[in-house]
Amino acid sequence: MIELALTTRPIFYSFRRCPYAMRARLAIAITGVVVELREVELRDKPEAMLTVSPKGTVPVLQLENGEVIDQSLDIMCWALRQNDAEHWLNSAWLQNAVQLIRHNDGEFKYHVDRYKYADRYPAYSALYYRQQGELFLTDLERRLNQSQFLCGDYFALADAAILPFIRQFAAVDSDWFESSPYPAVKQWLNRFLTSTLFDVVMTKYQFWKPYDPLLFFGSEKTGVN
Repeated sequence: MIELALTTRPIFYSFRRCPYAMRARLAIAITGVVVELREVELRDKPEAMLTVSPKGTVPVLQLENGEVIDQSLDIMCWALRQNDAEHWLNSAWLQNAVQLIRHNDGEFKYHVDRYKYADRYPAYSALYYRQQGELFLTDLERRLNQSQFLCGDYFALADAAILPFIRQFAAVDSDWFESSPYPAVKQWLNRFLTSTLFDVVMTKYQFWKPYDPLLFFGSEKTGVN
């Protein structure tokens, strides 16, 4: 049996471009919770991460008592339970936010992956996968025509959890996306991409190696204006 070492700070395994890790970093950054950051090279995953989370995907959070949280939404909720000064878990629309995130993580992400790597999924064309993803964008466009953000007038849980995946979808064919009929979605995404919060969570770090000096993340309190 492997014993988990106790740490003085939660240890956070992340990868800068992974949308799941990105959403977890957004929550950590907005709450001001401080974690020990270990940036992972996905082609050479550290044994320390695989020991605590054999599934081998980021993000992974190992708490001081050895407890391991290796689902991105659970990491977000953990951070927000420490400090939710921005009211991301507002109970008035939390159920709606969770339903949107489930749609994003299920059907939408399924089609994003196939749109991005269409050559690996030849059953249908890239156009087909994109059109299936657009069904979700149509819903988001409708919502964003009613309010500035997905569940109200301020950036919160649903926005942080979903925007990294919209960014990924948009990047597959940026020329098409810029000309697409989703002005509210494009404005919402651009507002996020030009925010201080996005800059903070997308800071580039060297890949972690054992015995590297400790690197901490999450002390800056930022937001999307």
